Amino acid sequence: MKLSVLDLSFVVSGSPPSAALRASIDLARHCDRLGYERYWLAEHHSLPSVASPAPEIMIGQIAAVTSRMRVGSGGIMLPNHAPRAVAERFRMLEALFPGRIDLGLGRAPGTDGVTAMALRRHHEQRGGDEFLERLQELVLWDTGGFPAGHPFARVAAMPSDVRLPPIFLLGSSGYSARLAAQVGMGFAFAHHFASHDADDAMLAYRRGFTPSARLEKPHAILAVSAIAADTSPEAERLASSQDLSWLRRERGEFGPLPSPEEAAAFAYSDQDRERVRRNRARMFVGTPGTVGDRLGTFARALEADEIMITSAIHDHAARRRSYELLSSAFGSPRAAEAA
Repeated sequence: MKLSVLDLSFVVSGSPPSAALRASIDLARHCDRLGYERYWLAEHHSLPSVASPAPEIMIGQIAAVTSRMRVGSGGIMLPNHAPRAVAERFRMLEALFPGRIDLGLGRAPGTDGVTAMALRRHHEQRGGDEFLERLQELVLWDTGGFPAGHPFARVAAMPSDVRLPPIFLLGSSGYSARLAAQVGMGFAFAHHFASHDADDAMLAYRRGFTPSARLEKPHAILAVSAIAADTSPEAERLASSQDLSWLRRERGEFGPLPSPEEAAAFAYSDQDRERVRRNRARMFVGTPGTVGDRLGTFARALEADEIMITSAIHDHAARRRSYELLSSAFGSPRAAEAA
């Protein structure tokens, strides 16, 4: 089973957001040595817990300091961007790092309504399914397929000798899965926060896939929240940061990722503990053997082609260690070399 990374550039308590960006670059170098397949950066805006609103900038920085992994967006929130701008930015990245770039696209704004309005206030208003229209336009900028007489037909997206990298549609529901299958693109399911049934999305994508000039056979990525440590108690301690962060977000309280010490000192009510327990069902926490067995079984049942791991861990060294242990659990020969 191939392993990949989804990095949200988590801002942690007691550290400035800029440090999270430098930590992402360090983690990417580490995961490149460990043998991870790809490294994706997310787009979020006005979130105190996420430092990167511009994945295309981070992609260039990370691709420049790694040599083997594919690097991409997980994702570009397409409603926030003009399709032509996305086409040119990712053609540039593909030209600079040929064969190593991915373009993951999301339907959501990655932020609240007011921030989304600020991001889009100069965009034209579109009717119908805005995401689908923007996706269709993006593909036309790639193929040069605008019909004769269209105002864009004579406008070149530069660099004109480079095609867009592979496109993946991201989703937390069945819509994106079915759309990705229909248009013949890759699909990544966000199990780490989705309430939608993973079986429905992942299997609907595979069963309904239509081959295209862009992709001959389906490629399904399962994105999960996973934390591994050398002992179960240590894994539980590390995961307590994410437990408290999730609980606060459910209450509308947004802030940096708290430390395990902050989580230990928090006054949980019985109701809080029950809500955290239910959310833990979607997480994979424990020793490498425990996490590897459970996660591998889950991914195989969903017929995933690869697993993409996001790990909300407060301590950077522990986060590096978690990815190292998970790589080893899935049999990467590079894990021992990088240890």
